[in-house]
Amino acid sequence: MGGKKKLGISQMEKQQSHQDEGKQDKRKEKSGPPKERKASSIMPPDAKNDKIVAEVKKMNVLTPYAVATRYNIRISTAKDFLEQLESNGAVQLVSGSHNLKIYKPAAS
Repeated sequence: MGGKKKLGISQMEKQQSHQDEGKQDKRKEKSGPPKERKASSIMPPDAKNDKIVAEVKKMNVLTPYAVATRYNIRISTAKDFLEQLESNGAVQLVSGSHNLKIYKPAAS
């Protein structure tokens, strides 16, 4: 006959008060202004803009996630943006599968 043994009344009271203290501590930690989330943009930056191309070339490795976080755009939009840059010759495809493509800046 295995299983957990039943607790006595005083032990259950101690356990309950201990759990209540833990919940109050968590509430204190979380009490702060909620973080504002900005909606990601659908429009990618202009792939022909020299300023943007120069900024992209400064990055060592280009992944859709890195570009999406840098320009605050959606990942699908970042994938399209990187494909445009590749067609322009600004970046080169290093490795990739159908899920993830990794680019590097093209040598000038």
